[in-house]
Amino acid sequence: MIKLTDISLMRGTKVLLENVSVEISPRQKVALIGANGCGKSSLFAMLRGELGTESGELRIPKAWRIVAVAQEVEANDRAAIEYVIDGDTHLRNLQQQLAQYEQSENGAKVAEIHTALEEAGVYEVEARAATILAGLGFSQAQLRQPVSAFSGGWQMRLNLAQALLCPSDLLLLDEPTNHLDLDAVIWLEKWLQRYTGTLLLISHDKAFIDNCVEKILSVEQQQLIGYTGNYSAYEKQKAERIRLQALEYDKQQDKIAHLQSFIDRFKAKASKAKQAQSRIKQLERMETLLPVHSQSPFNFSFAPPAKLPNPLVSMEQVKVGYEQTVILNQVKLNLVPGSRIGLLGRNGAGKSTLIKLLAGDKQPMSGRYDLSAGLNVGYFAQHQLEYLDLQASALTHIQRLDQKATEQSIRDFLGGFNFHGDNALSPVAPFSGGEKARLVLAMIVYQKPNLLLLDEPTNHLDLEMREALNLALQSFEGAMILVSHDRSLLNSVCEEFYLVNAGTVEQFNGDLEDYRQWLADDEKATKADTVDNQKEEKSPAQDRKVQKRLAAEFRQATAPLRKRIAAAEQKMAKLQLELEQLQTQLADPSLYQDDQKQTLKDLITVESQAKQALTNLEEAWLLDQEELEQLSAEFDAG
Repeated sequence: MIKLTDISLMRGTKVLLENVSVEISPRQKVALIGANGCGKSSLFAMLRGELGTESGELRIPKAWRIVAVAQEVEANDRAAIEYVIDGDTHLRNLQQQLAQYEQSENGAKVAEIHTALEEAGVYEVEARAATILAGLGFSQAQLRQPVSAFSGGWQMRLNLAQALLCPSDLLLLDEPTNHLDLDAVIWLEKWLQRYTGTLLLISHDKAFIDNCVEKILSVEQQQLIGYTGNYSAYEKQKAERIRLQALEYDKQQDKIAHLQSFIDRFKAKASKAKQAQSRIKQLERMETLLPVHSQSPFNFSFAPPAKLPNPLVSMEQVKVGYEQTVILNQVKLNLVPGSRIGLLGRNGAGKSTLIKLLAGDKQPMSGRYDLSAGLNVGYFAQHQLEYLDLQASALTHIQRLDQKATEQSIRDFLGGFNFHGDNALSPVAPFSGGEKARLVLAMIVYQKPNLLLLDEPTNHLDLEMREALNLALQSFEGAMILVSHDRSLLNSVCEEFYLVNAGTVEQFNGDLEDYRQWLADDEKATKADTVDNQKEEKSPAQDRKVQKRLAAEFRQATAPLRKRIAAAEQKMAKLQLELEQLQTQLADPSLYQDDQKQTLKDLITVESQAKQALTNLEEAWLLDQEELEQLSAEFDAG
């Protein structure tokens, strides 16, 4: 068990935590959340023994192996897979000892080290490393490439792979999804769900937190406040706390109005009925949960574009790629005001290539590609952070966009992005990655684009800024294309998805759960192809097309069943939380006084009804689950 008793933690003169006491049980999976700069990473440093406390006591079992992701990579010619295995220092030390004893011909020690190596998993370690690297997006050919051949983002994936490979009792992950695409995030999520040690996770990805943890520790006013459950449960619990403390939701009502306007505009149109229903559900959720974000330092929106030509972009039979290599072939796409498209597809499939084409960074090789004369593109990509003038202030960056604007109007605008006072006037150089990303987004919003191209816009953004961006995009009137590993953002702002795969860009008939299934089916088909190739049984290309078509038809046929299962799981989780709350109420001794008999009777009745409802749901869920497993088995059997 990890035990913090009356811990106080400082960085310089800033108090981060004060008299904090927390316990984390073995094998518990916990997310640490809070605003940037509140002390999350410092707490990790303290757990690693790199930072001392001002007062209090920290207890971690001495035998525990603590593993964290290295933040730097020393460029070298070590093969990627060997570099990852280097992360298991215990195994590498044993291998070095073996070489020494073999050289000195110490037979007894050689036998002893061989036994230790077997216990350390030496015979499986390369296969494990290859599996982890494949899950994080590395191809088979890349496994033997030198570390120096990879970009900074991919080198950070190698560091993450090192941490996952190394045996650990406590795994510390600080923003592990920042350099990953959606496919790798989904894989990492599954890996962490199977992880048997204690997990402490810092992340700003709501969906990722939801699927990985069972407890939230929130840094609030120099304290660590614990919440049972995942991030969704945290939002509900904290919203209830805030609701009991304050009744002013003016800020919340303004933001809800953005969604309501969409519903009012589109609920009568058959073509938009599905999207309107989605917004209605989101509005209901926001009315419950927005108090959690009522104190957010961010408050901005997209002003109406000066022009909204229709269409903004039109392309037919377009080819695009690099030099003579075609990445995307025969792309057909029309972007009109109101288009809200999320791009899905494996890493390297061509999502960023399509974004760069629309941004003007690439030119089409062939085909018809028409841009409206009134097109005004707002393009966000990580590399744009590098083009900021490090010696200029945030205010200067905006002034360069609009020399007629007054300093006060610019300062008011920047305040919505939490650039206040000296922070708005100071050089950009010392800004964090999150602050630079916010500035680039502010520059895009200021220019009133009618086409937004967002390539992983949430990297380095904290939860509050992500929520603010989500709300701002709700009222954006132009067209938008989004590439992101943040599923909460994708689900909230995208009305349709396009799949970039095998050189094509086609509308994807499904949601993100369907895409998760598509990934699993595609991986299964790829493995089957690999086995066939190894056996030198070359199937005709037509057979593979038939197999993929049948897999798609199977996904389509079972989609209602899978959605019913998912809905039942959500209802069961809600009922279980309700039962926990009822049991807490029933544990109150004052409830058993004579004057509380009716209240006690009512609570017992509600508890009984909830238990029966949960039982009914579980039985229905089990039947549906068995049906899906049977159908899947029949499909796999051919």
